[in-house]
Amino acid sequence: MADSQPLLGNRAHDYGSTTAGEDGIIERIPTPLGAEEEEEGGEDIQDGVLRIEAVSRLWTKRGLMIAYLGIFFMAFTTSLEGQVTYSLSAFAVSSFNKHSLLSTVYVVQGVVNAVIKPPMAKIADVFGRLEAFSICIVLCVLGYILMAASRNVETYASAQIFYAAGFTGLQILQQVFIADTSDFLNRALFSSLPDSPFLVTVWIGPAIAALFLAKSTWRWGYAVWTIILPLAFLPLGLSLLINGRKAEKLGLVPKRRAMSTSSSADNKKPSLSTSARNLFQELDGIGILLFSLGLSLILIPLTLVSRSKTGWHDPHIILMILSGILLLVLFPLWESRAPHPLLPLELLKSRTFVAGCLLGFFYFAVFYIAVQPYFYSYLLVALNLPVTSAGPITQTFSFASTIAAIAASLVIKRLGGEPRPKPWIVFGATIYTLAILLLLHTRKRGVSEPVLYTAQMFLGAGAGLMHVATQLVVQAAASSSSNLKGRNRHQHVGVATAAFLTLVQVGSAVGSAVSGAIWGRLIPGKLREYLPEDAKGEAGKIYGSVREAVSYPWGSPEREAIARSYQETVEVLLWVALGGKGVVGVVAVGWEEEGLKGKKIWFGCF
Repeated sequence: MADSQPLLGNRAHDYGSTTAGEDGIIERIPTPLGAEEEEEGGEDIQDGVLRIEAVSRLWTKRGLMIAYLGIFFMAFTTSLEGQVTYSLSAFAVSSFNKHSLLSTVYVVQGVVNAVIKPPMAKIADVFGRLEAFSICIVLCVLGYILMAASRNVETYASAQIFYAAGFTGLQILQQVFIADTSDFLNRALFSSLPDSPFLVTVWIGPAIAALFLAKSTWRWGYAVWTIILPLAFLPLGLSLLINGRKAEKLGLVPKRRAMSTSSSADNKKPSLSTSARNLFQELDGIGILLFSLGLSLILIPLTLVSRSKTGWHDPHIILMILSGILLLVLFPLWESRAPHPLLPLELLKSRTFVAGCLLGFFYFAVFYIAVQPYFYSYLLVALNLPVTSAGPITQTFSFASTIAAIAASLVIKRLGGEPRPKPWIVFGATIYTLAILLLLHTRKRGVSEPVLYTAQMFLGAGAGLMHVATQLVVQAAASSSSNLKGRNRHQHVGVATAAFLTLVQVGSAVGSAVSGAIWGRLIPGKLREYLPEDAKGEAGKIYGSVREAVSYPWGSPEREAIARSYQETVEVLLWVALGGKGVVGVVAVGWEEEGLKGKKIWFGCF
């Protein structure tokens, strides 16, 4: 049957002669995967790359369909979880009377999200896709447990480190798996698969969150995922495990490489110190430290400015930011000499790659300034909307961006030939600008829900068009033979995708920090100014808890003062976002489609 035949792709001839048994699976490969590359190019290809190359040779149609079904199950679970917990997060921090620290929680997530993508892609290259997926599942479960059991905001915020690392790792690994098993044009379509559940979860997630709040507590809204997520991972995990075992039995992966990360020529098991040193080098430990510490020292102080009495004149804040800048300057210098660079220096020389990363950074920074993390609270407090309405309105962005991304992917695939991403990027940037202008119109009392939905849909559509086209050309820059100079293309498409998504998350962290700084500076003063005299003493409680803010009757003098404070502050955020949007427009219009003409890229199965 055709379904049982292995999908060898167009590069099967690169790996020696093959024979097929009665079951249609390869029985003999004289030349193991990676051997020719080592002999001819001298490059030591990492174990995880060898394993996914081998697994890609053994996929059957049925097996690949099961694997992609597993990707969908996992994406649906994480999407639904994200919708539910997003609607619960404001109530979680408010239970500790720390609603103002919501932006700090988002910044912690953003920092972890930013620094975890390249290491996770590197872990997948060193150990394998299955091992990296499993690590992420464990991290997510640990984060859920800590959040559900937290008794103070410090524990809740600390849990974000584990949760964000696992959640973001799953995101990048899903995209890496899709890049491993699809060709260039089809990849635009399949890369939208992990986002497709948003079409459903955006509507049911807030309703589930409201049910938790009404019938139980926000804690159970986190705890249930400790069981659901591991179950959703089983189809993909078993598919990778079974094919990996087949690859080992058929000799596609040299056994000595499966046992160790060492690249030594003998088959002896290396000592513990040698293994640790090899692992540190293959993970580019120094590069990870420079990159993660540099980002942290720049982004975390942004959340502290509003809490410092001297603001930007605080010498500790200035010292941290300058130290972070210094580390980020040292990062590319180290990468140029690293044996296994976290980010291949060739990619940094590509204007297409750099422009794509800059675009991703700025359009997500704008979104997190304009919408996150306080738009949901604004709907609850200033517009008096229930959770079941505020949640879907806020998450309409995800719904619209998913539809736009899928539509753009389908059109790109249908057109075929040479990809032309720039028109999609410019059109998306234009819609993005119009959406922010419409959001400014919504910052007034009595605005209708349809207008709120429309503004979020325009914002999401613009982001979706820009994102899918930008990620496509970033991966094209990584897989271009001229950029990689003969290196294994599987080896760097993962880290290139990770670099792009990293800059996106850096943008979200910066946007959250800017939003939090403005919120922390304006809201307390406005509450003290507008609240009635007999309620001014409650300004601190109102500022610290969204539950306290909505406890005042709608139409009362206190509630009117709170709503006015929220509205005026959010309007400032939108004007700042509109200024940042100007940078997006400049990059989008000035972007040259370098190195894309005549590109035909084939990685494997589809």
